[in-house]
Amino acid sequence: MARKPILDATLAKAIEPARSALLEITDASMIGEHVDALNDGERLVTHRFASLLPGYEGWCWFATLTRVPRGQAKDLTVCEVGILPGDDALLAPAWVPWAERVRPEEIDAERRVAEEAAAAAAGIELPVENAAQEPSATDAADAEADPESEVEAEGAEDSDKQ
Repeated sequence: MARKPILDATLAKAIEPARSALLEITDASMIGEHVDALNDGERLVTHRFASLLPGYEGWCWFATLTRVPRGQAKDLTVCEVGILPGDDALLAPAWVPWAERVRPEEIDAERRVAEEAAAAAAGIELPVENAAQEPSATDAADAEADPESEVEAEGAEDSDKQ
C-alpha cells in the first residue's frame, strides 16, 4: 500500500504567491479570503480562495503550486490556476411539490379555465363574474368616445318617468 504524502509546509504557507498567480487571470476584487490548502501529492499543494465574482456563489479560485525537492519558497512553480464549483455550488434547490408552491389565485384561475372549457364543449354559456360590479373595457371606451350618448340615454330615462 502506497503511503499518503504529507502536506508540504513550505507550499502550504505560500498563500501570497498563489494569490499573485490568480491576479493574472482575474481582478483582485474578485478574489476572496483564503479557504484552505489541499495536499494533492508530494510537493504539490492547491490553495483555494473564495470567489467574489457575481453569479459564482459557492465557487472557489484555485492555484496549484509545486517545488523541487529541497527547494525554498523562492523556487515555487505555479502549475495551474482557475475557478471551480464548491460542494454546493451546482445543486438545485430542494424540490417543492406543485400543490405547495402554487398560489391560491393560480388555482382559482385554472379552475375557471377548466369550467369554461367544459361549458363551451357542452354548449353552455357561463355567467360573467363581476359583470355588475365593473364596467367592461369596451363600455368605458365607448363612453369616452361619445359623451352625447350618455345625455341622450338620460333624456330617454326622464321621458319614461313622465
